Amino acid sequence: MDWGTDLWDQYDIIDKHTQSGLELVEKYVKFVKERTEIEQNYAKQLRNLTKKYNPKRGCKEEQECRFSNHQSFLDILNEMNDYAGQRELIAENMMMNICIELTKYLQELKMERKTHLSEAKKAQQSLECTYKQLDSSKKRFEREWREADKAAQYAEKTDQDINATKADVEKAKQQANMRTHIAEECKNDYAAQLQKYNQEQSQFYFSDVPLIFNKLQDMDERRVRKLAQGYVLFSDTERHVMPIIGKCLEGVTKAGTNVNERNDSIALIEQYKSGFERPGDLDFEDYSQGINRASSDSSLGTLGTPKGPLELLGKNRSKPFWLFSKKSKLSPSSLTPLSTPPAPLPANGPPSPKFGRDPLSYCLKEINKTVKPRISSFRTLGRTPTVTEDFGHLPPEQRRKRLQQKLDDIGKELQKEVDQSEALEKMKDVYEKNPQMGDPASLSPQINQTAQNMERLRGELNKYESWLTEAGRRGDSMLRRDTLPEDALSYRSHSNNNEPYSPDGTHSEEGTPDPSQAIYAEFDDDFEEQEEEELAAPIGQCTAMYNFPGASEGTITMQEGEVLSVVEEDKGDGWTRVRRANGNEGYIPTSYVSISISK
Repeated sequence: MDWGTDLWDQYDIIDKHTQSGLELVEKYVKFVKERTEIEQNYAKQLRNLTKKYNPKRGCKEEQECRFSNHQSFLDILNEMNDYAGQRELIAENMMMNICIELTKYLQELKMERKTHLSEAKKAQQSLECTYKQLDSSKKRFEREWREADKAAQYAEKTDQDINATKADVEKAKQQANMRTHIAEECKNDYAAQLQKYNQEQSQFYFSDVPLIFNKLQDMDERRVRKLAQGYVLFSDTERHVMPIIGKCLEGVTKAGTNVNERNDSIALIEQYKSGFERPGDLDFEDYSQGINRASSDSSLGTLGTPKGPLELLGKNRSKPFWLFSKKSKLSPSSLTPLSTPPAPLPANGPPSPKFGRDPLSYCLKEINKTVKPRISSFRTLGRTPTVTEDFGHLPPEQRRKRLQQKLDDIGKELQKEVDQSEALEKMKDVYEKNPQMGDPASLSPQINQTAQNMERLRGELNKYESWLTEAGRRGDSMLRRDTLPEDALSYRSHSNNNEPYSPDGTHSEEGTPDPSQAIYAEFDDDFEEQEEEELAAPIGQCTAMYNFPGASEGTITMQEGEVLSVVEEDKGDGWTRVRRANGNEGYIPTSYVSISISK
């Protein structure tokens, strides 16, 4: 079935149908264009959204990206940005493959339809023109035949008229013959025109019109097929990017599963761990004994184990430091010396067994490793710290990490310079052996510059290693007193044995001089004499009421019921110095024993 056969007489219907099909294509193109605008606006809004929530360079959020939950959120933003890119790709492909292609094809269809309709109109006009000629010849034949019939009747009437002359009869007959001849010619012309018209009409209805209508049918079917392809492309365009969109969504899911709360907690600890001790228990100030605790606390001779910056806050040591209070308004002038260790069993340990309670010796021993780090720690709590090259504004633990990181960076730069120096030396050697390849002197500036860079980096390496050694000593001084002596000694040994690099890149024979070591050496002899003087006669006895492990430095173990000699009374710090029968001395908690002093 085709239009030329079954719709040969429905020209107007075919005209309207083909026009409606072209209008549908235009409508679909417009629909896809509006869809692409929606996709583009959606992608633009997604990009603006991800840009809005992406941290700016150097901001606090960027620094927190080391945590997995923050990093996962950034991964989600990146995936959404890629997702927006896929939406833009959908819009672009729809515009290129559907809108532009269909618009171009639509113009071709319009031209083709116009051509076919024009051919149909020309054939129609030709047939109408032939019909007009046929109708004209028919009317002429009809007119002439009437005239011939009238002439024949007049000739016959004249011939029968007795009054008519022979000449009138002859004339009438000639006139009748002439009209008859003209009528015959018109008849022949009419017959010819009729035959011509019938042929053209047959050609028009059985050949020309079916051919044109079939062409229009083929055009319309091709339009429908192309439009159907556009419909399919509408979905395929989005389906083709669905795998990538699926990967984006999988990335979002993966970002959620990559969150590790435990690692985030550990990262926070590693980032902000200061290395300071928690504040110890407050001392009991017994005013009934007439003891001026304020003067006792202010004495350098009662300095206890360093516990970190919290002990330094406030002029009155009896006032606790509230961790969650508002911003501190303290100044460095409010720093006060430390008091004696808490009782009955403070976590910070007893007084130093080597220096006892001598103010001067203990001050000289502790001043470098106690006061300085605490002042630095106060700066981190009381106000915004001033950034220094040696990272002295940071807590001990963070300072050591930053110094170690700086050393690693300098080491990498130095290795690069060393490799470059070796390469330049090899190149220079090649130039010297083969002058045609280059001038060895041209490499001298680069070699000198590399040597200067190596010298500078080695100097920085030496400087930072000295600071790292110092930070190691400070960190060791901040260790709890109940740490095993072997650990502390091994840590000090490791810190003091770090040999810094000399400027020429070799290990120097002597370590970095420590000013505190000179102070310690100056008073070593005095300390030994003091130890001998402290082996005095016992002033009483005590009986252990509980077991005491004596794990801290300067303490001794004690079993329940054991009797020990009292060498030194409790000075208000909760510790009593005792001696065994074998001569071993150390501190024990006063609250753990029952003391009997000799009168």
